Amino acid sequence: MTTNAPQPEVLRYTAFSSAPDGGNPAGVVLDAAALDEGDMLAIAADLGYSESAFLTAPPQGLGGPEQRAYSIRYFSPKAEVPFCGHATVATAVALAERMGPGELVFATRAGTVPVEVTDEGGTLRATLTSVEPHIEEIAGADLAEALAALGWPPADLDPAFPPRIAFAGARHLVLAAATRARLADLAYDFARLEALMHRLDLTTLQLVWRESATVFHVRDPFPVGGVVEDPATGAAAAAFGAYVRELGLVPEDAVLTLHQGEDLGRPGELTVTLRAGDPRVRVSGTGARIIPSS
Repeated sequence: MTTNAPQPEVLRYTAFSSAPDGGNPAGVVLDAAALDEGDMLAIAADLGYSESAFLTAPPQGLGGPEQRAYSIRYFSPKAEVPFCGHATVATAVALAERMGPGELVFATRAGTVPVEVTDEGGTLRATLTSVEPHIEEIAGADLAEALAALGWPPADLDPAFPPRIAFAGARHLVLAAATRARLADLAYDFARLEALMHRLDLTTLQLVWRESATVFHVRDPFPVGGVVEDPATGAAAAAFGAYVRELGLVPEDAVLTLHQGEDLGRPGELTVTLRAGDPRVRVSGTGARIIPSS
């Protein structure tokens, strides 16, 4: 971007909360046509949020409603990521405030992600539909390294939830804590976990604790993005939905509630919907604009 070019407006929205001080904040640039990769990374680093989203014109043949289809890229303070759920929700809410609720389509590096925005009594809710997911096993040595970096003894894992790597646009290692106290006590070796995650091409660790049949508490270390923890992680929620369905831990038709951010003082709520006969996962949540203090 040349120094004489107009500076694009950088919006700030939170996702998975209707309160600006809850959920996960994201930067949103609704017109990033004048920005190159370096500009986008610099904006994301300056904001310091776990991710920021940048919109440009859609690729030819993307489809979707006229004037409601876009290319979208996501940058953490350190690097570009292929898909980010919370920044997608934040962007969809920002667009709906300007264009009204309805369908949106985003072309991401991971594939096409449709989003439906609805107005629920004056509150906007965005529901994204993931790309087709899959899960895979993790090697024993890699699991041991992850637990060592976390400082979690193997006995602290819930045996009902075997460790797996899950993908629904980005790769996440799913580890289930046996107790809420274990989940709450998160103090890990940043450099050690970051090195492992780079080697396994992981975006976050999805750490979970099951409160009931359909209610979970989750946390997501994100050292590869340059932040200690992601406050609310839509891509990981989608991956987790695929994980529990493939392992038969929930019915094929299920609606799950994920609570995230409580341990950071930014409570958020993610709804994960699974539909029989459709491998994709739907993740929904509210959003709110963050007005920067002067």
